Amino acid sequence: HVQLVESGGGSVQVGGSLTLSCSISGVHYGGEGNCMGWFRQAPGKSREAVVIIDNDGSTSYADSVVGRFTSSQDNDKNVLYLQMNSLNSEDTATYYCGARPAMSWVPCSVSSPVGQNMYYWGQGTQVTVS
Repeated sequence: HVQLVESGGGSVQVGGSLTLSCSISGVHYGGEGNCMGWFRQAPGKSREAVVIIDNDGSTSYADSVVGRFTSSQDNDKNVLYLQMNSLNSEDTATYYCGARPAMSWVPCSVSSPVGQNMYYWGQGTQVTVS
């Protein structure tokens, strides 16, 4: 049973920081590994990829968060993190982590709309910047 659980959301002032966590269980790290990422959805907008991490550790970020957000992971604990700095009102959204098996013929990158289709999703955590 695959389960992704996000935590760490909250309210923060403009310019502040937050760190989100995503605890992952039941995802098998066999074969080609996994493609994982952080996504967000603001009210009235479509869900967008924030950062996507390939199984080899290569990471791609959305242009809007480059230099402000940093993804990391603790493989021993199966936890994915998102450090968010210099937050602004446009970062207000529900943040989700997602995962899927990595497949060599499907790019694992924010630049690939197809590659962003995750199989597993968390329930989301709200981030409000004001």
